Amino acid sequence: MQLFGIPNCNTVKKARDWLTAHHIAYEFHDFKKNGVTQSLLEAWLNQQPWEKLVNRAGMTWRNLTDAEKAAVIDAPSAIKLMLEKSSVIKRPVLVQDGKIVCLGFTEAAYKELP
Repeated sequence: MQLFGIPNCNTVKKARDWLTAHHIAYEFHDFKKNGVTQSLLEAWLNQQPWEKLVNRAGMTWRNLTDAEKAAVIDAPSAIKLMLEKSSVIKRPVLVQDGKIVCLGFTEAAYKELP
């Protein structure tokens, strides 16, 4: 499994701690250090709507100008924003074999992991 996020995010920390405590092996992909690619985002958007992948409750979104927010109207414009500001991506994203198995973290959802 791969866990995508940023290390200083509390939700990512909870997910990492949960996976470790339950002896589930994963590779951590740090958006800040390793970035994110357009092809990865396109693959994710084939599985989840852009509205779920863009974290509109987070500080990165709230710090955007009204014009920047208004420009995000579809998958291509969401990809453009996520490439420019990876912190706007909902986190963590837990992926297994290229498929998103969980977006965000709740203990209940992680208990259902395959």
